[in-house]
Amino acid sequence: MARHHRDLMFCRQLPGIAVGSLCEKCDGKCIICDSLVQPEKLVRICDECNFGSHQGRCIVCNGKGVSDAHYCRACTRLEKDRDGCPKIVNIGSARAGLFYERKKYGDKKDT
Repeated sequence: MARHHRDLMFCRQLPGIAVGSLCEKCDGKCIICDSLVQPEKLVRICDECNFGSHQGRCIVCNGKGVSDAHYCRACTRLEKDRDGCPKIVNIGSARAGLFYERKKYGDKKDT
């Protein structure tokens, strides 16, 4: 999901021991490249992203988590699994910001 939306931001803090979860809709996808093949390494998220009401939530869309998240083999070989916590932190504000940014410049696509 983050690959297709350039305005979404990853947390990128130092990952802890908590394993990231995915919801039914995002189940089986690689967090970085949205690939559905060859899951290889478990996704670790930081303690701040796994605290309180965020515990057990999907790290992509913040839905109810049902399975563990994995990196695909290609992202593991490219060492994208070492970039930090992959939880998307501003999904709502990114979409709202994009709407107002387009409105400011007079783009008529979304209005």
